Amino acid sequence: MSATDMLRTTTNAVTAPAAIAAPVATSGAIDEALQSANITIPRLLRHRARTIPEGLALREKDQGIWKRYSWAHYYGKAREVALGLLALGIKPGDRIAIASENTPEWFYADLGAQMIGAIAVGIYPTNPWPELQYIVRHSGARVVVTGDQEQTDKVLDAQAREDGLPAVEAIVCVDMKGLRHYHQSDLMSFEALCRRGAAFATADGNADRRLDELIDAASPDDVCIFVYTSGTTGPPKGAMLTHRNLIYAATTYAEAVGFVGRHFESVCYLPLCHVAERCYSEVMQLVLGGVVNFAESIDTVAFNIREIAPTFFVGVPRIYEKLQQGFMFRLGESGPLCQKIARWCLTAGRTLSDCRQRRGNRSSLFDAVVFFGLYWLLFRNLQRHLGLDRSRNRLCAGASVSPETLRFFDIIGLPVSQGYGLTECGGVGFVQGKSHHQLGGCGLPLRGTEWRRADDGEILLRSPGVFKGYFLDQNASSATVDPAGWLRTGDIIEIMDNGEITVVDRKKAIIITAGGKNIAPSEIENALKDSEFIKEAIVVGEARKFLGALIQVDYDCVGRWARDRALAYTNYKSLSQLPEVNELVAGIVNTTNKRFARVENIRRFVILEKELDHDDGELTATQKVRRGIIEKKFARELAVIYGQEGE
Repeated sequence: MSATDMLRTTTNAVTAPAAIAAPVATSGAIDEALQSANITIPRLLRHRARTIPEGLALREKDQGIWKRYSWAHYYGKAREVALGLLALGIKPGDRIAIASENTPEWFYADLGAQMIGAIAVGIYPTNPWPELQYIVRHSGARVVVTGDQEQTDKVLDAQAREDGLPAVEAIVCVDMKGLRHYHQSDLMSFEALCRRGAAFATADGNADRRLDELIDAASPDDVCIFVYTSGTTGPPKGAMLTHRNLIYAATTYAEAVGFVGRHFESVCYLPLCHVAERCYSEVMQLVLGGVVNFAESIDTVAFNIREIAPTFFVGVPRIYEKLQQGFMFRLGESGPLCQKIARWCLTAGRTLSDCRQRRGNRSSLFDAVVFFGLYWLLFRNLQRHLGLDRSRNRLCAGASVSPETLRFFDIIGLPVSQGYGLTECGGVGFVQGKSHHQLGGCGLPLRGTEWRRADDGEILLRSPGVFKGYFLDQNASSATVDPAGWLRTGDIIEIMDNGEITVVDRKKAIIITAGGKNIAPSEIENALKDSEFIKEAIVVGEARKFLGALIQVDYDCVGRWARDRALAYTNYKSLSQLPEVNELVAGIVNTTNKRFARVENIRRFVILEKELDHDDGELTATQKVRRGIIEKKFARELAVIYGQEGE
């Protein structure tokens, strides 16, 4: 069977007319469908629009004011997009690419494509044009929805260079600012696409009925989205995910963390082309019937969180690190008395956190009373400052995170759950709950998820969340999922005393030294990044006699440290070359080495003269280091560590 054949088996809420007069499915029927993930995403949206049409669904900030959109508006706009795509000749199984920052239009385009059986392909807005070209060309997308002029220019560059984008027939831009003098015949505005859909429905009296038939004809096991992997070790692969994959992941996660029946409100800011934001914002909102708020930009996330005070928050490690560092930075600028009180509270809170960890996340009555005092003295205001005082669940996803960062949030009464999952299993397979919340753990498996540990430590998964394979790559698909449905994750795990799993590292990332020792670099890297002065650490040593490290210092924190000591610098490069900074990092490395066995010690390090950058090919769009290019990209630095002969 070919990959293509697999594709089908603060204002009043704005409303829009939509075909929502059909009989409403009962609540019990929907609950039953969610339990078995036996429903499609568009049918779930239609259900919400029919049952709570005037209920608040989406919010975005426009010129300083939060605009509100109802479920009826959400569903109506998605239908307009769907009809517009039908007018363009898009058919079930065709692909629609979306390259945009997070906006309501992202949701409308995604759900509109899924309504007609087309497949939405998300593209990171930070991707340069060659990466965009690869994904659009590989997926065979016929329409590209762009967010603004910048994204549109990338598509036009991709069309004009090399072999172009032969399958693309239309470019649909959400924000047409700056495009007045663009005269490409295949370029139109998002509103023009919606108007085309409305005109199509007017001209063809059966259009709305045909659209409803397409929505009803879709199977939960049809592929609805492609998620292209980050490509840390090679070209991105298009993971084919079904409606069932995503609804299963969102539903079972909500069950595991106790969110079913509670008010769900989130801030949408991570790229929607990543499976985490797609699952935990778009799909979980449909499952729970809550509200999604679109952050203005990644730079305003902290401010927007304080405005919204979400009940659910998902962040990558860097976001939690920035929230922690932001508080510590402001604490450092406060008066001596405030600093003394805050540090005493944090020290006392750490003692309580240690006790909770020893007791399996349970507190004694005495500890609860002490925490109550700390809460009113400091932690209450700190939680409100972070904007997480209303949050019932906080999840760290996307990569491993420093235990010290997790400890900080546990100390202040905002424990952050970790989970385990990957794109190929719908984004989540394990998650921590109240009873299993040990630092460094990833929790227990979700309902319906089977797992086993291979002889080499790799975890294998089988669940309704396991994907259908990689688009146009049968060899990679067969190597990843065996005939019995077991997903080979490529992750090495260990089992903790309380039954939780903990991820050691990626199988491919394990370093084998010249002495034959197997070393997981991520644990050492995270330990180094416990320091506020180190932003990125890359441990090296494959086939070498000892371990080395490439260090990127944190420009803001080290810059502040240097200014406090009257050390002159002009930019990142000059800061990184200061002898005092080298001594600072050496001290951090020496302290970190004491936590590990001698064979795992960093013997030599080099401070990078430039910050790692996605545009330079050093990081993926999800800010993961491309380990495959280390030997070539950092040959000079490796020569400093090991010498020309690698000694």
